[in-house]
Amino acid sequence: MPSSNPLNRRHFLGSSAAALAAGAAIGAAEQPAPPTAAHTPAPPHQVDPQTGMPYGMLGKAKISRLMLGGNLVSGFMHCRDLKYVPQLFRAYCTEEKILETFKICEENGINTVFESGAALIKRYNRQRGRHLQIIPHFVVERDQDDGKLKDQIKEVVDIGVPAIYLWGVGADALIQAGQIKTLAKGVEVAKKCGIPVGVGGHSLRVPMECEKAQVPCDFYVKTLHLDNYPTATPKKLRKDLMWQGGDPNFFDNMWCINPEETVAFMRRVRKPWIAFKVLAAGAILPRDGFAYAFRGGADFIAVGMFDFQVKEDSDLVKRMLKHLTGRKRPWCA
Repeated sequence: MPSSNPLNRRHFLGSSAAALAAGAAIGAAEQPAPPTAAHTPAPPHQVDPQTGMPYGMLGKAKISRLMLGGNLVSGFMHCRDLKYVPQLFRAYCTEEKILETFKICEENGINTVFESGAALIKRYNRQRGRHLQIIPHFVVERDQDDGKLKDQIKEVVDIGVPAIYLWGVGADALIQAGQIKTLAKGVEVAKKCGIPVGVGGHSLRVPMECEKAQVPCDFYVKTLHLDNYPTATPKKLRKDLMWQGGDPNFFDNMWCINPEETVAFMRRVRKPWIAFKVLAAGAILPRDGFAYAFRGGADFIAVGMFDFQVKEDSDLVKRMLKHLTGRKRPWCA
């Protein structure tokens, strides 16, 4: 996004912007609502016969249960107070390294990149005759010109994508401002493109308000991770939207302040759910974060991975979903 955009990534994240994937949570007392015809629960064991990677469907597109987080491409990452990490990250993740990582992802069954990297994916597919997918975002703001919104969405969709979603930073801000009608309008405009449209958010209020207002989105993108790692914000200091800046108790360390409540609410929602930041930006081991996410109800997880992590993480998901127990939310994709 251009630097003039008040909701751009640098404004939102300051010196350490967006990315590693999200986690999910477990355990909730509420009983699930009956599935709707539009979102009939899918079996968890649909597997690609060539790679062994479990997958689900968003619309007509087959999406690997594990997606590559877009921070690999964007160059932004969370590093808490380690100031040298962004520079190290960018030095390692050259364009050629990113293209190599795309190849490793496909070899291991990951067929979709989440959020960032459309131009590089287009180049990769053209040069190598491949079909790697991306689920990018679009931005909806208060008092946004209808024509500019339509042009933005068209530009995103015209690259050829299986789905798009309303950027979580923007959705958080709209909900905070009481602009659910503006959010809904953005979704309605995007749905005219004929592909699934999601709504992202870091705050649980985003899916809550969307469900209450019956926003016609097709899926949700919501943070979810364990909250028992050493740098997690203590519960008594947690506040909704504290990541938006100005709160002295937030230091780039926690993106789901209420995982148990998130799991409890999402268990009642019969729309596909992409969980991101499942590892709390590297604070949680994949074996713990992935299990927490899938048991907690996520249908897909988007995870930031270096090239040397892809195979191990892919193999972990393949093994895990063969024997997953304790999941109470039906698979919705």
